[in-house]
Amino acid sequence: MTAPGPTLQNHTATYVFAVCAHIDHHALATLPGLGENSPVRPLSLGALTAVVQHVEAARFSEDAWRERLSDQGELERCARAHHHVVSAVAARGATVPLPLATLYRSDERARHGLRQDAERLHTALRRIEGRVEWGVKVYAPPTPRPAAAQTPAPALSPSPSSSSSSSSVGAGRGRPSSGDGRAYLDRKRGIQKRREQHHDEALRAAETVDTAMRTVAAASRQLRTHAQEPLEPRRTQVLNAAYLVDEKRYDDVARTVTALRRSTGMDIEMSGPWVPYSFVGEV
Repeated sequence: MTAPGPTLQNHTATYVFAVCAHIDHHALATLPGLGENSPVRPLSLGALTAVVQHVEAARFSEDAWRERLSDQGELERCARAHHHVVSAVAARGATVPLPLATLYRSDERARHGLRQDAERLHTALRRIEGRVEWGVKVYAPPTPRPAAAQTPAPALSPSPSSSSSSSSVGAGRGRPSSGDGRAYLDRKRGIQKRREQHHDEALRAAETVDTAMRTVAAASRQLRTHAQEPLEPRRTQVLNAAYLVDEKRYDDVARTVTALRRSTGMDIEMSGPWVPYSFVGEV
């Protein structure tokens, strides 16, 4: 996102990747950043340091950025480049990643804007120091399907008005008997009830997973679950969460997830460790 103010007019703008306590410019020298003709470098904010790069202002104006958003390939390239810099800095110490396309008209404006946010940045750095983010996603297995023979359509009984004559209109047609219709509806209701029970059980299992993960985490966030997957098997995501965990507790995380897979029978995906993107905005 572009820093507050009118559309960028200068030839260059200051792109900010992240903020950390300190980093030497030699640690940034080999990073390509966004592929511009300027180095990724530190920008002193006093007690803090921003990691920045000069970029061509016209290529990052609001109009230009909207155009990039419509180009999935270009957007992914920028996101990967941004993340690469953030990860490299985070490997050397606590780092607060800034949102993609955070720009200021100049270094001085970047200093002014970031110093105004210094208290929040200091708090975020203290919170994530020595910690990483782990992602955990829980999927409910597909709802068991009853055998086709268990849910037949209602049987057709002869209509009172039907005739055996080949010339009779509607000959050979029938209608469901009332008994068969009720049985069919009961079976359908039973299927729906089993689906609801299956989903409720999955939600309880997801809660069990979240509770166990929070015992090894310093903080947690539940994220929006994804839509049901379009391909078979049709798994339903019932938990999408992030956990802020001390770096030294990797083995605890792995053991906890392994035990939960065994005890809940759920499909649990674990990813990480990541830069704590999910925990730098809530301070």
